[in-house]
Amino acid sequence: MKKVTMQHIADHLGVSKFVVSKALSGKGGVNEVTKDRVIQAASQLGYFNQKNAYMKHGSLSRASAPAAGSSRQSVIVLMPNNRFQTRESLYWGKILEGIDRELESLGIGMMTISESRAEDLSHILNPEGILGLIGVGNIESSLLLEVHRLGIPMVLVDHEDALIPTDTVFANNADSVMRLCQYLIELGHEQLHFIGDISFSRSFRDRWLGYREAMEANGLVMPSKDDPMLQPTNVELGEKYVSLVQQWAEERLRGGTMPTAMICANDAIALHVVDALRHAGIDVPGRVSVTGFDNIDDAFRSSPMLTTIHVPKESMGQRAVRKLLERIDCPDQIREKILVSAELVLRSSTKELKR
Repeated sequence: MKKVTMQHIADHLGVSKFVVSKALSGKGGVNEVTKDRVIQAASQLGYFNQKNAYMKHGSLSRASAPAAGSSRQSVIVLMPNNRFQTRESLYWGKILEGIDRELESLGIGMMTISESRAEDLSHILNPEGILGLIGVGNIESSLLLEVHRLGIPMVLVDHEDALIPTDTVFANNADSVMRLCQYLIELGHEQLHFIGDISFSRSFRDRWLGYREAMEANGLVMPSKDDPMLQPTNVELGEKYVSLVQQWAEERLRGGTMPTAMICANDAIALHVVDALRHAGIDVPGRVSVTGFDNIDDAFRSSPMLTTIHVPKESMGQRAVRKLLERIDCPDQIREKILVSAELVLRSSTKELKR
């Protein structure tokens, strides 16, 4: 198979090789429209699927990995900071703990990077000094392109990018929410409402797909996509969010269209929804059942205690480490999307619907 080069991409788009190089480097110098065109063309032509021309260090198997103390005996964990995605998070922090624990058991060092700019990341990463990289949570394509350009083996946790061929580790989001919805339907609930911005992450979208599948399988009517609370966007969780949900709930009560169960995309959203319903004078679970996803510690401490899906967060981190080492050992093996089983946790925020 003929190798796809930057010149091929340039010829395909009718631009210079310099423009292609700038766009793929993630370092800026071209406008966003041109960059998107270059990345799309590179993906279509198979540029990202071939052995990376920039790879310098070759395969680093565990058997031949440097001895402890060597500068190459380490794994980078990339988790760019945003308002929710931090080491202190009850969700993301547990994933990092799993990664750290697994690496420590293998005698491999770990360095966490929270950089969010591709041009700065390129100064930090040294392909000759690391075994590989684990990306955690939402990461911009430009950052992942830079890692891929450098030829660093990579695994992503709770995130994927259609432009970057890599192994991924997710909770089994869709099936878990489908089972959760089926449980609520068996309790007599027919008006189930999903709350969460499905454009926020692949996990949120997969959870919504599980909800949709359960509704369709049971012949139930889904809320309109125009409903302002179906996919709230650009809303910070906090007092403003609680106020918006409260206003929405009060309008639904007046119109006689209040759902009997609310399926929230994660526990943080669910806890705010419970708070908003309480402010609106709506009993949970007496009038409305509320569920979350993730099983963070606060889900157990809340009143009522939150019915949710337990995600084995530490296990996801550990599995990502094992997958990265498999990839280093066998760089040509087929890429995998690993789904870690998640379990339904029944608590007091849900109850059977009185008929």
